[in-house]
Amino acid sequence: MKVTRKQLVQLTVGAAVFLLIILYSAQLWAGLKALLATATPLVIGAALAYCMNLIVVRLERVLWPHAQGLGRRLRRPVAIVSAIVLTVVILAGVLRLVVPQFVAAVDGFFTSLPQTLTKLNDWLTKSDQATALTKKLASADIDWSSLQQKATRYLSAGVSGLFSGSLSLVSSVAGGVVNFILAFTFAIYLVAGKEGIGSRLNRVGDAFLPAKFMAKLRYVLHEADLMFSRFIVGQVTEAFILGTLCTLGMLLFRFPNAGSIGAFIGMTALIPMLGAYIGGAIGFVLIVVVSPLKAVLFLVYLVCLQQLEGNLIYPRVVGGSIGLPGILVLAAVTVGSGIGGVLGMLLGVPLAATAYRLIRNATWRKEGRPLSE
Repeated sequence: MKVTRKQLVQLTVGAAVFLLIILYSAQLWAGLKALLATATPLVIGAALAYCMNLIVVRLERVLWPHAQGLGRRLRRPVAIVSAIVLTVVILAGVLRLVVPQFVAAVDGFFTSLPQTLTKLNDWLTKSDQATALTKKLASADIDWSSLQQKATRYLSAGVSGLFSGSLSLVSSVAGGVVNFILAFTFAIYLVAGKEGIGSRLNRVGDAFLPAKFMAKLRYVLHEADLMFSRFIVGQVTEAFILGTLCTLGMLLFRFPNAGSIGAFIGMTALIPMLGAYIGGAIGFVLIVVVSPLKAVLFLVYLVCLQQLEGNLIYPRVVGGSIGLPGILVLAAVTVGSGIGGVLGMLLGVPLAATAYRLIRNATWRKEGRPLSE
């Protein structure tokens, strides 16, 4: 087989690139991590734009669906502003229900703290066990001077560490605010000009990539977009169901603050893995100042509800919305969380649904069956 000059150049360049990757893999990986860290606001902005676009598309179907001229030009900005306002109103409504009660619960705890300390002091002075413990401590040979010096050193180190930690916290918060502003601005830009951006990317791809590759790429991206959008809608539906069941169960068992805690748990259910713990901790604080026993029973009820949600509701609701069998949803969540933690758990289900759909469509095409949405 005769090798042409073009093929020889391609093989040489490919071999050189492969050797460079092998020899300088550590440097390339460090550069890639630095590039990803720099581009974090853009990545977050793209994710925000995708979620925002799901709301904007549905609002555009309601706001002047057949508008022309000026109405068509105004429809997109009005839909973007409406989506932002709707999201802020929902978050503010839930926080308005939870935050005042949480503050009142913490205030009640500190108000009752002196009385609790007084009871503890009475117990220490009157209890026989406490008296025996005091006598043992008094008779023990303890070098109080050495203990005082060590405590002073620890406190000094703690104060300096607290100061440096406070500076680091302020710096992190400031950086986070700046990154969020950049990400939010980038998201609005993407949603506002999505047609123009998509057109430019298609023109570049058609100009430099083979037609067959572009056709396959568009097909895969279309299927992935379909699965991710359905997954997000299913996740929101599942969070609403969980919040509703939590509220109804708390009303049934006569737990206090049922409406606010149920709404907050429904909102935090959108956060994978950590959301349930956050909602449960806040709910426990709100209930424990009213009744410690009911607070413990609330945790037991929430654990049972999460087991029901994780093994029955989530696979059926989310899996049904994306056409993925329940057993594969559980497998995707397990494998995704093991590989990538919270992010892997969040992306595992839609990625598995995309692969499942692509394989299913290819199988149906081989069998001559019509494809369905």
